[in-house]
Order: sequence, then structure tokens, then C-alpha cells
Amino acid sequence: MTASATGLPFDDILSLLKTMPTADEDTRAKIRDREAQLTKPAGSLGRLEELAEWVAVWQRQSPPQILRPLVAVFAANHGVASKGVSAFPSSLNHQMVANFAAGGAAINQICIANDLGLKVFDLALDYPSGDISVEAALTEQECVATIAFGMEAIAGGTDLLCLGEMGIGNTTISAALFAALFGGTGADWVGRGSGVDDAGLQRKIDVVDQALETHKDHLGKPLEVLRRLGGREFAAMVGAVLAARQQNIPVIVDGFNTTAAVAVLYKLDPSSIDHCIFSHCSAEGAHKNALDKMGKTALLDLGMRLGEGTGAAIAAGIVKAACKLHEGMATFEQAGVDLPE
Repeated sequence: MTASATGLPFDDILSLLKTMPTADEDTRAKIRDREAQLTKPAGSLGRLEELAEWVAVWQRQSPPQILRPLVAVFAANHGVASKGVSAFPSSLNHQMVANFAAGGAAINQICIANDLGLKVFDLALDYPSGDISVEAALTEQECVATIAFGMEAIAGGTDLLCLGEMGIGNTTISAALFAALFGGTGADWVGRGSGVDDAGLQRKIDVVDQALETHKDHLGKPLEVLRRLGGREFAAMVGAVLAARQQNIPVIVDGFNTTAAVAVLYKLDPSSIDHCIFSHCSAEGAHKNALDKMGKTALLDLGMRLGEGTGAAIAAGIVKAACKLHEGMATFEQAGVDLPE
């Protein structure tokens, strides 16, 4: 699925929001009917029952099945990284993408453990996006083209998408996005990211505040916020989430940075992320605030802040287990167990 070209770059993206499939209520009824017959007390599996239902209503099938889960990691480089907002140099982006390819990253191990597919997308790492403190990250055409690329990223097929990202400096980008979308200043949204010291933390806050000042007259529309304050991995993740909705694929969001991308869609239309769940609450302090702003609750809280899709991949194992429980458990009748009074 791609966004066709028109005279107004964002119009095609906005038009997709008007054609989003909704949850399949017939499937929901089937899931709940079977759930009531399984050999367990009603509601005894707690949120696992909710997860199976969530997968089913967005896959539009009963029972829900996860046969081709995919972790998609989008890697990009940011001009703002030159301002010393990270404890690591931008050259690490290339090195980490090579590490992904060699199977040596944390996400590789979690994917092996949970039998998940993994794709890593190099989004023009040799060409950093603009320094948001003084200029727009992307032109409108670049932003739309990258959203369209994200839509095509799942063209190989999947029945569960886990969002991931890699980009030195991108917690600064996320903080700027959250501040523009939900209000506040750099101090409200900036955290230590990859582990900056106090001076680095202040640099991040100053950069975000400067970016908000630079773009203050152009932050009324979420897609304009994305292209001015975001970056290629954020635009690609927006595209992937849109395409997943159109193709009836449930989405697991990772942490602070992936949540910032999804927040752009939320501000366009809160229902546009109904097919998403949030895997974990990051150790980046403002992540919970962002989730609260959207009325969302993370599935896990493991003190993680790595990114790479690691939290989403951990959650995918739980979601797979939830679906297998619903599909594989016997009913009272099948097991020859007397129904409770």
C-alpha cells in the first residue's frame, strides 16, 4: 500500500484515516462465547483473555492465530545529534545496524527466544535529518515518502507487527514531539536517554526548547509536527502502523520513541491506534506521562529503556501465549468436566 501523489503531500495520508477498518464485533462475540466455555473460572486469566480478544478482533478471525510475527526496526540518523544530546556518537547507528545483521544485538536474542521474524530498515543513515533546533527535520515530500516506505515495510506479510527503532539522539526527538503534541517544555519531557550526564541532560532540554521556539508557528497540525520535529524512523513507523490497520494486523508498540511516533496518529484521530497495544513502560520517565495523555496502560514495566523493539518483542511472547491459550484449551464439554453452577 502506498500513498499516491497529489498537489498537497499530506492529503493522501489524511485520506487513509477516513477508510480505517474498525474492530470486528462479530469476532469479539465469538471469542467471548468460547472464552466462557473454557476449562477455567471466568476471567481467571486476566489480561491474557483481553489480549487474545484484541488480536482476534483486529485480525478479524476466530480463533486468533499468530503464525508470522514480525519485529520491524527502523534506523535513522538525526542532525540534532551533533548538539551533544547523546552519550554515544552518531557513528554507532551504522555499527548497530551491522550488529543486528550479524545477530549480536539484544533484539536478535529475544526474537530467537520467542520465534519472531526480524527486519531492520536503514533509512538513509548517511543522510541525517535536519537539526530540529534550527530547521525542519524533513521536507513535506521527504516525510510523505518515508511514511509510504513504512507502509511498504510490512509488504512481505505478517499477522502481528512489533515496532522498533534505532537512532542516536532520538529520545530528544521524542521529547520534542511529545511537547509539541501534548504541551509542555523540554524539562517536562526530556530524560537521560542512553545515559547522558547532568550537562547532557541540560543540553537536551535546551535543544528541545529551542526547537519548540523555532517551529512555534507551525505546530498546529500533527503531520506538520512530525515532519518538523521528527525524523525518518518516526515517519516510517507512522506509515507501518497505518498500513497494519488497513491490512488487519495488530501492532505492539515498544517504548518511549515508538510511542512518540504513534502519538502523532493519536492526535490525528484517537481511534487510529485502537489496533495497537503498548508493550512496556520505559524507564524514560516521561513515557508514563505520554501513555496517560492517551489513556493507555502498558502491558509490562521491566525498567527497560534500550529500544530496538525489545519491549515489544518480549510482549509478543505473552501475546502469542494468550492466543494459544484461547485456541488450544479444551471446553468443559470437550474435557468432560462438569460446568460450574
